[in-house]
Amino acid sequence: MNVRQYLDQNLEEYGIVILPEMEAKESIQFILSLGYKPSATILDPWYNRGIGGVRDDYVQSIIEIINAIKNDTDHLYLWGFPEIVSNFIHRIDKPLEFVTWLTWFFKNCPSVVRGWRSSQQTCLHYATAKAKMYPENFFNAEQELRFENNQMRFIPGPNSVFEEPLLVGFVGKNEQTGHPAQKPEKIYEKLVLMASKKDDLIFDPMAGSGTTGAVCKYLKRKCILSDISGEYLLLMEKRLGIKRIPKRIIKEQLVAMVL
Repeated sequence: MNVRQYLDQNLEEYGIVILPEMEAKESIQFILSLGYKPSATILDPWYNRGIGGVRDDYVQSIIEIINAIKNDTDHLYLWGFPEIVSNFIHRIDKPLEFVTWLTWFFKNCPSVVRGWRSSQQTCLHYATAKAKMYPENFFNAEQELRFENNQMRFIPGPNSVFEEPLLVGFVGKNEQTGHPAQKPEKIYEKLVLMASKKDDLIFDPMAGSGTTGAVCKYLKRKCILSDISGEYLLLMEKRLGIKRIPKRIIKEQLVAMVL
């Protein structure tokens, strides 16, 4: 059994594959070398401040990661604070095109900074010209019936502002994993629903605590996750109930990539 067959078998059995510790570009190159082309790729890098460190070439480093996947994904989501992601609006090249600016709004920010109190994060949505979007995934029962009977004059989509509280204190206690920047599943649910249908592949090379995997699991999407942090991979494994792929299984493919 080759590496692709092994991963396919795990995707079929569990719906999720967790890769060993890898930098984002390495994991992108790895899945592309096996012929995977995700319906959507979700990028949630550290925000170049505080936890995660600060680097002068932050924008260029994220662009390089996006360039590695942009020809092989239908949709791409990029998370960050508004002042950070604004740097990327006109710097991401075709075949990806800017779709919309999404805002996650929350009222329960525990910030003690003296000044303006942050109450939002931003997600930029990019897609290829031919990428399909699925606003019908957000229909209520009445809208579904009208859609099936071709009785809708227009197809409504969800709002571009999502209001959902931060996972702090007792809020979302059952979801909390201990990750310092974990997002609620309800936020990622909207991204996955707009960009995919059942059994489509979602890829998250900066998966943190595995929120993308948790959402894909109950939405019946397939998912490949990776992260550079062994600590976060342990959080994923515990949360999702599966183990990462042993590095010895993929070593041959990694060597072939280098050569």
